[in-house]
Amino acid sequence: QVQLVESGGGLVQPGGSLRLSCAASGSILSIVVMGWYRQAPGKQRELVATITSGGSRTYADSVKGRFTISRDNAKKTVFLQMNSLKPEDTAVYYCNADILSYSDRRDYWGQGTQVTVSS
Repeated sequence: QVQLVESGGGLVQPGGSLRLSCAASGSILSIVVMGWYRQAPGKQRELVATITSGGSRTYADSVKGRFTISRDNAKKTVFLQMNSLKPEDTAVYYCNADILSYSDRRDYWGQGTQVTVSS
């Protein structure tokens, strides 16, 4: 059974920083892509950033220059460093991973972690 467990959310003032982490565990052969998505109240879930096993990164335009995604392949963990946070970054952040396991290859999601940017 594959699981993704996130940590690092919380309340921060505008202009502040947070670092999210997501660790994958279970019967994993390889993790092709890991990423972060977010969903604000009343809005659809949207892509924030992704990173491949080779280190190629993509970012939503709204977070470019402020957020940095990274991963530790050995620890099967992805990180999201969020700087210069804005109130509009407030959302539940979800970890996502495209995982090849011993039985199949599919997307997995974490349970979500709340990020609130407010003074």
